[in-house]
Amino acid sequence: MSAAFNDTVFESWSAFQQSPLALPTATAVGVGILLTVVYPALFSQRKSTDIPELGGLSILTAWPFFTKRHDFLKSNFAKVGEKIFTFKILHHSVTAVKGEEARKAFFDNRSLNFIEGYKILMGAAPRLSDIDESAQQPEDVSWFNKQLSILMHKDRLSEVLPTLFDDVQARMEGWGKEGQFDPFKNVYDLVFQMTVRMATCRELSTDMEVLNKLQHDYWTLEKSATPTALLLPWFPSPAKKNKEIATKNLFTALYGYVETRRAAEVPSSDAIDVLLAQGLSTEHIIGFVLSVVFAGVVNTGINSCWALLFLSYNKEWKKKVSDEVQSLIKMHTNTTSSDPLHKRLSAIPVSAWEEEMPAMDTVIRETIRIVMNGAALRRNVIDDLHLGGKAVPKGNFMAYQLTDAHLNPEIYTDPTEFDPTRFAPGREEDKKQTYAYLGWGAGRHPCTGMKVAKLEIKIIVALFIAGYEYDVVDSKGNFPERLPKPDYNDIQQARPIGDPCFIRFKRVVE
Repeated sequence: MSAAFNDTVFESWSAFQQSPLALPTATAVGVGILLTVVYPALFSQRKSTDIPELGGLSILTAWPFFTKRHDFLKSNFAKVGEKIFTFKILHHSVTAVKGEEARKAFFDNRSLNFIEGYKILMGAAPRLSDIDESAQQPEDVSWFNKQLSILMHKDRLSEVLPTLFDDVQARMEGWGKEGQFDPFKNVYDLVFQMTVRMATCRELSTDMEVLNKLQHDYWTLEKSATPTALLLPWFPSPAKKNKEIATKNLFTALYGYVETRRAAEVPSSDAIDVLLAQGLSTEHIIGFVLSVVFAGVVNTGINSCWALLFLSYNKEWKKKVSDEVQSLIKMHTNTTSSDPLHKRLSAIPVSAWEEEMPAMDTVIRETIRIVMNGAALRRNVIDDLHLGGKAVPKGNFMAYQLTDAHLNPEIYTDPTEFDPTRFAPGREEDKKQTYAYLGWGAGRHPCTGMKVAKLEIKIIVALFIAGYEYDVVDSKGNFPERLPKPDYNDIQQARPIGDPCFIRFKRVVE
């Protein structure tokens, strides 16, 4: 493992800049740009497929796909006037699709590979091979899902539930009795800590100094998927160097915790010990943990933030959720207990959180429909894929923008409005078309982390709704007339467009 973290790798670029090789290598970089940027724009080795193709210099055409992806796809669908088009990203071809037929094929067809799609077009969770080319790490989705299912077993969730509430309570106490905070910072802090707790061990999730360093490195990696880093992966950009350093920091920190647990005489029920009991290597455990964190923090953070914002603006649904939480407390806990709120909530069994909260489930479902509208990515790895009389060649990447379903007025009435009743029996707008709701995945790739993601969202919302009075305010401290819309180009956080939102709160129940 020590060889993987050889510091000279990370010092080499600054030393190289002062060396006699700098000028000739700059020339090589220029040649690289010519070969990987200009050449693909002028020549194509692939036969025509009758799919409309965006013209221009590939790197300039594709740049908005990485900076304003939602707008790029929406505007180009309008420009070509069809439900399919192709564009180049260097020597790669990417085919964007929309419509019910394409949606069904996109999520069902076995030729479309999930991992390959995200690895190239969006970056992925950091891998040990990023800093040690000889390292081996499983890429099989089924392997990941198997480990996740073991960690998400109901018995284990029951054991970890009290510590999750303790962690959230400790964070919330740090906010004070009343005040104002940015949910897209504070709530993300909660989600990061909870996700680390679920995937590692208690001593890591409660060491705030280490946790904050991990979180800093996490966001460095999330933000490192810049157009330059993805379009010119060989170019020694600042983002590339920062990614290498953050990857090293994450693997080094987690390595110490895993090895400490490996040497412990008495194992615990924490995730690291559970994974060790499966006979996994330290490298595989670290890779798995980082995959869980990178898969969970963004999505759970976005939905927790927006659920609180939507409920602030929808008093009827806020009351429904509040009444539901109080009903669980009365039904499953000792109502005469003097325990603090988070202790009483932690006594509610996992089965009740999962099965006895229909109002909360519907709020989460509607929040996801409105907010989670990035582009799903795949790569066609087996055979040409035929859609509407056109062939998407083997090797092409594919993109499907979720707004095509979630904000489609032919499926959802007033699609940008928060209305959980649209899923009610007799209405069920999400049943109008195939895969009209994609919030937890669909077809061949349903979300295996759905159970724990929903649990984390419910814990945050329940503690906040039962323990606080709160409202959404704008940057001037005023209650805005309308809640701003999420920015679908903001892939990591979907923060509001325009003026930011804040939560003004007052603690009312301890």
